[in-house]
Amino acid sequence: MKMGVDRAYVSGMERGQQNVTLLTMWHLSEALGVRPADLLDETVEEAET
Repeated sequence: MKMGVDRAYVSGMERGQQNVTLLTMWHLSEALGVRPADLLDETVEEAET
């Protein structure tokens, strides 16, 4: 996946150790072919439990 972000940064995002900017969220959603909101749905559900 090409989105101009270092693998270590993506790994940190996955582990919750990196803050994600809106621009990075946009690029990630474009690369994955999903809406930016789709990337947040699971995170919101986890926070509510």
